[in-house]
Amino acid sequence: MPRMVVSIDGVVIKEVPLTRERTTVGRRPYNDVVIDNLAVSGEHAVLVMDGDEVQVHDLGSTNGTYVNGKAIRQQLLRNGDVVEMGKYKIRFVHDAQRQDYENTVLFESGRPLAIPAARPVAAPVQLSGCVRVLAGPAAGREVALTKVVTTIGKPGIAVASITRRQHSFVLALVEGADALQLNGAPIGAAHVPLKSGDRIDLAGTEMAFLLA
Repeated sequence: MPRMVVSIDGVVIKEVPLTRERTTVGRRPYNDVVIDNLAVSGEHAVLVMDGDEVQVHDLGSTNGTYVNGKAIRQQLLRNGDVVEMGKYKIRFVHDAQRQDYENTVLFESGRPLAIPAARPVAAPVQLSGCVRVLAGPAAGREVALTKVVTTIGKPGIAVASITRRQHSFVLALVEGADALQLNGAPIGAAHVPLKSGDRIDLAGTEMAFLLA
């Protein structure tokens, strides 16, 4: 299934599967993907899916839509393409296209030369973890870290992201300067690996990171 991986300054903030014929992106809250940033127009762009093909169309945005660094009005997307809107980058991921590429057959001197398929590799064991609220009205509540990226906090005040990698979880601040502390120390703009039992303080809300 094709999907979009949205990031800013190298920090992934959301991953959106493309399941509809049209997926709109913009600053207004009625868009399918909302990016609350003044550099992004209210109705910035739309991704149109037709079978296995996905095209991105700029909707007359103020600052333009870019694909791999080039301004576009409309562009057919390929696996790995990066769409830019303001400071936000949206990486287009389409596993079906990657598979088609791996199965390509080349012809040399009139004879087919098949590219050998990669040997099957056992799926890596994914870590599982959660964040538990330690104090306040929501004390005891747990948020399971089942997604590639989980965001915590309140937009407009303070937001942090926890990214699940193959062998670790990484904490980063998305919004709210000096609002995030790890074990009593501010992390600034760093991406910090988490250890089970770490204490996270986000705008006064204290939480614990726990590995399952």
